[in-house]
Amino acid sequence: MQAFGSREFNQQHGRVKDAARKAPVRITERGEPAFVLMSEAEFRRLSRQRPTLLDLLADPRPEADFEFSPERVDIATRDVDLD
Repeated sequence: MQAFGSREFNQQHGRVKDAARKAPVRITERGEPAFVLMSEAEFRRLSRQRPTLLDLLADPRPEADFEFSPERVDIATRDVDLD
């Protein structure tokens, strides 16, 4: 990720915006990461809500229907002395 200092960001905002059109850009203050500048399209892509497992299982579309018969798993147990 390309990084720019806050002074460079203020003085050359056009150059920083051009870089952010290609990939997210880190803005630093006193050498420490402070902000990330990115395109609106990249922000929307990253913040898009992904469906939950419940959403996927509740999908009413016929193409989302499938058979699910997992094999039974036997888990061995053992006695534990808690005294």
